[in-house]
Amino acid sequence: MIAREELVEALALSAAETTAVTEAEQETVPSPGPGSVVPPWRDGLPGTVLAPDYQRILSVLEERRSAGKGPVKAKEIAAELDLGTTPAKVEGVRSKARRLAERGWLLLDASGMFSAGRRPVAVPDTGSSA
Repeated sequence: MIAREELVEALALSAAETTAVTEAEQETVPSPGPGSVVPPWRDGLPGTVLAPDYQRILSVLEERRSAGKGPVKAKEIAAELDLGTTPAKVEGVRSKARRLAERGWLLLDASGMFSAGRRPVAVPDTGSSA
């Protein structure tokens, strides 16, 4: 229980240090950086709030969409990013792409293929569960 409270305090402190305020909406938006959290997509939220690795994945899929190409597997994304197709690299890309899909930044097909697209997602309640 104590560890949970300390973790929550540390995360809150870290989140406070890595947020930026947009002048237009006066909302807090996480700054991109190593280990940054992927915020849920919402209308008007730019892709620049994402860490560079996530931005690169989005870029690959958006380029495919503009070229008229369909959904793609994580292995193909890794290859297009010049990361290679070793299982470790592919799983890293798959993990990031799934996180983007869970937060509404990408679309994930039932077959496990990813495509560019946005969809609103429900934001979980941040209330205390203790």
